[in-house]
Amino acid sequence: MEKSRKKFTDLIDKAIATANTMDRDELLFSYKGILYPVTFCSTEVFRAMESFEARSDDVILAGYPKSGTNWVGQILNDLIAIFQMKTQNKESNVNDELEEFPYLEIGDIDKYKRMENLPSPRFMCTHLLPENLPRSIFKNKAKILLLVRNPKDVATSFYHFCNAMSPLPSYETWDDFFIAFMTKKMPWGSYFEYLSEWNKYAADENVMTITYEELKENPVLGVENIAAFFGISLTDEELQSVAERSSFKSMKKNSQKTHGAFGNVLFRKGGVNDWKNLFSEDQNEKMDKTFEEHVGGTKLGTKLKYEVYCKA
Repeated sequence: MEKSRKKFTDLIDKAIATANTMDRDELLFSYKGILYPVTFCSTEVFRAMESFEARSDDVILAGYPKSGTNWVGQILNDLIAIFQMKTQNKESNVNDELEEFPYLEIGDIDKYKRMENLPSPRFMCTHLLPENLPRSIFKNKAKILLLVRNPKDVATSFYHFCNAMSPLPSYETWDDFFIAFMTKKMPWGSYFEYLSEWNKYAADENVMTITYEELKENPVLGVENIAAFFGISLTDEELQSVAERSSFKSMKKNSQKTHGAFGNVLFRKGGVNDWKNLFSEDQNEKMDKTFEEHVGGTKLGTKLKYEVYCKA
């Protein structure tokens, strides 16, 4: 069920090589008030994406950077492969090429035309705010799996990621990064605004929210719930297999094959509560206050169990 990731690794390698020739202040550009990395995204691609026509059976994963989208993407790709074997009699070939880079906003302007020819169900992932997605996703009632993670671990993971990935601005200290994270200077925007905006869709019947933490606590139940949401039936054996293949240990072991040199950066720890190694008392208080202001008492805010995962 594992597709070749050559397109994935080629795009990443090219972005890294280009970024290595650039100054830090050249790495990001602004589109509609949000920063994006220039080696991954472009204004032309964002405009081309507006005409993308979603299908009702598209499988869409939405999550802010460092929320676990590569992990859950593995789960969804496996579920789609099982679905295709059962319903289309289509044997999965481990050497199949990944048809497109899975992130909707990353690629070239012809990507969306090529995607018209892909068989259903198509898998796509995005870090975008809901209002910046193609309108057809909501009009055609495509199902969206919304993945959220406690903001302190998101910030911690993002900090290490930025310092290991040349297409993103690096930071000399954690304190410098924390200021950027809290003042909307991150690629793909503010995580708190992300949560606040997606909260408006959290009760929609075509949106299912799952947290990084609950999936960590019970991967088998998480996979079972995700499969049910997308209408994919699994045997107990298939369920166990998908959960095992998507474990951090398994994905880290296969990361060179699936993500190339990028794998070492992507699969760093995959844990919960790493934020306790970085946050000062003052930073804890600032983030607690910001979280409460943006999503305290909301559906997403409650789902995140902030009191459990983010209190010192």
